[in-house]
Amino acid sequence: MDSRKIKTWAWVHKWSSLVCTVFMLLLCITGLPLIFHHEIGHLLGTEVEAPKMPANTPRVSLDRVLEVARAQHPDRVVQFVSHPEDDDGLWFVTLTPTPAPTDDFKSVAVDARTGVILAQPKFDEGFMYVMFKLHVDLFAGLPGKLFLGFMGFLLLVAIVSGVVLYSPFMRKLDFGTVRREKRPRLKWLDLHNLLGIVTLVWLFVVGATGMINTWADLVIKYWQYDQLTTLLAPYKNEPVVAVGERGSVQRSYDAAMQHAPGNRLSFIAFPGTAFSSPHHTTFFLQGKEPFTSKLLQPVLVDAKTTEITAAPKLPWYLTALLVSQPLHFGDYGGMPMQILWALLDIATIIVLGSGLYLWLKRGNTVPARTTPGAAPAPGRAPPSAPGPQPEPAPAMKVQA
Repeated sequence: MDSRKIKTWAWVHKWSSLVCTVFMLLLCITGLPLIFHHEIGHLLGTEVEAPKMPANTPRVSLDRVLEVARAQHPDRVVQFVSHPEDDDGLWFVTLTPTPAPTDDFKSVAVDARTGVILAQPKFDEGFMYVMFKLHVDLFAGLPGKLFLGFMGFLLLVAIVSGVVLYSPFMRKLDFGTVRREKRPRLKWLDLHNLLGIVTLVWLFVVGATGMINTWADLVIKYWQYDQLTTLLAPYKNEPVVAVGERGSVQRSYDAAMQHAPGNRLSFIAFPGTAFSSPHHTTFFLQGKEPFTSKLLQPVLVDAKTTEITAAPKLPWYLTALLVSQPLHFGDYGGMPMQILWALLDIATIIVLGSGLYLWLKRGNTVPARTTPGAAPAPGRAPPSAPGPQPEPAPAMKVQA
């Protein structure tokens, strides 16, 4: 590679890294506790669990569960209902002032076997909530998400430009060399290069999935425009279904589960909410295998008649979004993968910190070599995910 191209790539790498590094450091630090959000929740005592009962214990009607939850907040409407993935003896009911999307929600945890209220957890306060909001949108809503998505894009640019520069700048050194006997800046330069190239694939995967996750709100809105509009054509001239006109939610639930046997419920979106239509109760089902459990199958049930009207397959762009969410936080492989993700996250903090150190010390010695990669990506979700909210989490999952 000639010197002119090297200078161009070096300029791209330097400025893409400098612009995003501070925000990537923030995302890396806040993302570390989110990897273990369930475990931290157990330690803090914020996780709600249903009492142990025999597996064949009868369940109360879902209509009864909603009645109990509404009695706690009679001035609100039910937006979502969900099961935690690892506890089907528990229902989370989310109530809001109106069906429209809002951060003003109340959660009620109801025992699925007895109909007794177990807790009214507050998912909008505390340490994990602050970590989650900083990681997802900087407390700035959609503009904050899109801004972090742009920072994620700059991260990918920094990674690609760093890979291009790695070979010409390291050709005189053996792989893994760290020159400890030289001045401190050279030692940190070699360490920065080494960790950057070792964590390259992980950085790119986490960066790309994080960037995709920041588009979740826009992707879902496009899905509603692209596919739900056609499905709702027969309801074009019908009024919105009022709460008193709706049929049994339990019958709707039974119909949805019979339509897709072998699946489990992820969450229910009620008429008029962001994940449903004004005329349907929408059931989002998921498989039971590690991979299929991250994918969702919507089943639209007429809110009045409790009959299934559609069960559309999700388009590729929503599937990509759903797959990227758990991959971003290492949710596919249980604790071993979480530990691996945490170690790589810590390595990334070192890459970022050393990059800042090299730039701040640039005037004290020869110009620093540019390096691959710079930071971890933005992104949990939690319904899904993830994060300080009940099981259905970001993007296709919702707070419940």
